[in-house]
Amino acid sequence: MVQKKPSRQEREKLILLGLVNLYLQTGKPIGSNTLKENGFKNVSSATIRNYFTKLEELGYLHQQHASGGRIPTDLAYKLYAHTYADEIKISKDHEEYLKQELFQETKEIGRYLQNACEALAKLTNSAVVLSSPRFDQDFITSTKLIAIDDHRCLCIIVTNFGFVHTEILYSSIPISKLCLTRMEAYFHYRLTGLDKPILEDGEESTALQFYNEIFLRHIASYTHFTTEDLYKTGFSKLLHYPEFHETKALANSLALFENDGNLRMLLHDCLQSETLRFWIGEDLLPYTPSPIVSSLIAIPYFIHNKPIGTIAILGPTRLPYRKVFGLLRNFSIHLSECLTKSLFTFTISYREPQAQTISYKNKKNFFQGNPYLLLEDQREG
Repeated sequence: MVQKKPSRQEREKLILLGLVNLYLQTGKPIGSNTLKENGFKNVSSATIRNYFTKLEELGYLHQQHASGGRIPTDLAYKLYAHTYADEIKISKDHEEYLKQELFQETKEIGRYLQNACEALAKLTNSAVVLSSPRFDQDFITSTKLIAIDDHRCLCIIVTNFGFVHTEILYSSIPISKLCLTRMEAYFHYRLTGLDKPILEDGEESTALQFYNEIFLRHIASYTHFTTEDLYKTGFSKLLHYPEFHETKALANSLALFENDGNLRMLLHDCLQSETLRFWIGEDLLPYTPSPIVSSLIAIPYFIHNKPIGTIAILGPTRLPYRKVFGLLRNFSIHLSECLTKSLFTFTISYREPQAQTISYKNKKNFFQGNPYLLLEDQREG
């Protein structure tokens, strides 16, 4: 059977996809001879230049110098990304790395999600953000007090699931580092019932005040939340790309990650779609100022086949989209599988953010009746 000859429009697309693919690999403007030598030996250089001219007129390519090669525009990247949006292939090395990092059942959900973000940042060489619901049946396991100055200290709270929270405490009277050490021992005693420390005059009342303050703040933040928890990492990866060596371009790209409202809006759009989404270059202008040389690619992950969070990477527009799409799809599959197993194994439930109110009539029963709240490990033994 004789194959039908591709139409001119189809040939233009093949030339464009070939150019984008080569530019993503080299980062250098692509000339007609270069493209001919890399997959288009049956097409003359003159014909390729004609296609270049047409594609430039359509807004897919631009030329920095009259005699220089062509560079893809955001429009070209979008066409390339749409063409390979369903890519799921990854290398054997990447598959093994994902299994090594993600295939584990653990109740330390906080640590697990942070490690997962770190692994994805390493694989994609990009900044990473992950949104997650709130996981229940957690309790505080330890606290650490660090002096800021004579009147302020930082309290670090670590939970059984590996989550870490911080609060700043203020004292009207100066507190020494030695005093903080004794207060920290007092916190440990209150959490475990073991090794009650000997406090100096006046210290126990301050320690009790600090303890109550910390735990009431923890109650407030743990039981009532209106936005997803966010994990972020990999910002320094952006410095590897020449596109971000210009200060303003880097600042504008990072502004997207620092504006949690806009970031959550994009992540929520992806979560609602239940599929991979991407925003390339000018697509991000409603959310961050110009000039913008970034791309954001996001995909939801699932627990028991229900979408409950989004994982996204931020990099330059010159991203290897086919590779990234495959990595993200496999990452989502493995993360979803492992989270589902861990929550089942350790009997962990989760809540999605929503507005919650507590009736004044029921406030006295709040602590006893809240099924999600565990301040301390109250298991026997």
